[in-house]
Amino acid sequence: MPLPQDLVGRARDIEAGLVEPVPARDSATVVVLRDGPEVYLLRRRTTMAFAAGAYVFPGGSVDPRDTDQALAWAGPSPAAWGEVFNADERTARGLVCAAVRETFEESGVLLAGPDSATVVTDTTGADWESDRLALIDRSLSFTDFLDRRGLVLRSDLLRAWAHWITPEVEHRRFDTRFFVAALPHGQRTRDVGGEADHVAWKRPGEAVELARAGAITLMPPTYHTLRELSAYDSVEAVLAARREITAILPRAVEVEGELRLVTS
Repeated sequence: MPLPQDLVGRARDIEAGLVEPVPARDSATVVVLRDGPEVYLLRRRTTMAFAAGAYVFPGGSVDPRDTDQALAWAGPSPAAWGEVFNADERTARGLVCAAVRETFEESGVLLAGPDSATVVTDTTGADWESDRLALIDRSLSFTDFLDRRGLVLRSDLLRAWAHWITPEVEHRRFDTRFFVAALPHGQRTRDVGGEADHVAWKRPGEAVELARAGAITLMPPTYHTLRELSAYDSVEAVLAARREITAILPRAVEVEGELRLVTS
């Protein structure tokens, strides 16, 4: 895709060694799926500094407290997730915790349960909403949230999907691991506000076509992920897909006199 004009000068400066790229922050995003299959998308407010107006999956940066070893955990270990994502155990713990926490904050979906075999079935009460808001304003850690409710994070409900790193030319950069997960039985998403002004369930292929028609905006990683998911005919097929996770870092390359972002 063509590099936005406001980044062309920065790309030239980085290439010349005049400007250092900003570090990429560890983050996680989760594609929540339901029968169809359909995916849950949020439209970011136009006032947001990053990806304004774009449709995205739930997700966000790793909070330092997400790496807390006291976090109640069930399913594949942080070490096992580290092998999948080529990350150390501490980073992997933070990524999985951030994936579950951010999904709850941005959709109301909670991938946790009383034990390793059960999942919370309803998170719609006023007390859940109070906890969700406390997590968002960081007055409550995810470890304390789970502990207080007698819950364990269910890492087995997640599957690794991809690893994207924001291009070096961007002013805000994220080192993002993508997960997929099925909407737990009995739970439902809701319009939780905050960074989003609209939410929608879409078939992956439908979202791709809307983006091609200019009806919605998708960031390249979101577009690519949706295009991949459009090849599957069920949630079960997505979760069973074998994925080799390799970091994708789009680069600014000059093509026929124009700077473009390419992934290879």
